[in-house]
Amino acid sequence: MKKVAVIVAGGSGVRMNTNLPKQFILLKGKPVLYYTISAFLKAYDDIKIILVLPEEHISAGQEIIDAFFDYSKITITAGGRTRFHSVQNGLKLIDEESIIFVHDGVRCLLSKELIQNCYNAALEFGSAIPVINSKDSLRIISSEDNEALDRERVKLVQTPQAFHSKILLPAFEIDYKEKFTDEATVVEAFGLKVHLIEGEVENIKITQPVDLIVAEHLLSV
Repeated sequence: MKKVAVIVAGGSGVRMNTNLPKQFILLKGKPVLYYTISAFLKAYDDIKIILVLPEEHISAGQEIIDAFFDYSKITITAGGRTRFHSVQNGLKLIDEESIIFVHDGVRCLLSKELIQNCYNAALEFGSAIPVINSKDSLRIISSEDNEALDRERVKLVQTPQAFHSKILLPAFEIDYKEKFTDEATVVEAFGLKVHLIEGEVENIKITQPVDLIVAEHLLSV
């Protein structure tokens, strides 16, 4: 089946203490976004990539594509005011039955095995949401109290989240709600259950300076 990766890279550099958006920060001499795109192209030769960027940074994204990749496999489109709307903009460019991956542009350390596992699970179950266990103790806070949660029943959610196009495309036609923090929550609001698979501890999201140090180490191993 056809494969499409919608890579959403709309972050800023606020928590990185820089004016440069996180996806363009250099990691071992190459932009973070380079590693993200490269992972999908290594996983599947026939994959199509839709790169969703803030309108003001489209030219910077195009420079990365021109420098490192076959531009015929990658399309750039402008993002929206929220992640939901950015993904929605990317999905508008898909008109064929396919397995669709939606991935955070700054999760640059994912393996081709994780991508392939998501694809295979989405083929079988209609969706694939990678999750990992929490290593920390957890508490839920209310207005009056706080209580410990059983961390064995809590999972940390990652991307790529993969879906059959017959599920994801109609799901994103529903009205936006603030609770939509990822694609799984949108699909659930559409009335469907999602299938969880094992994620990767190394599949970190670059959000703070320490994450760059960890990522550089992992890329050097």
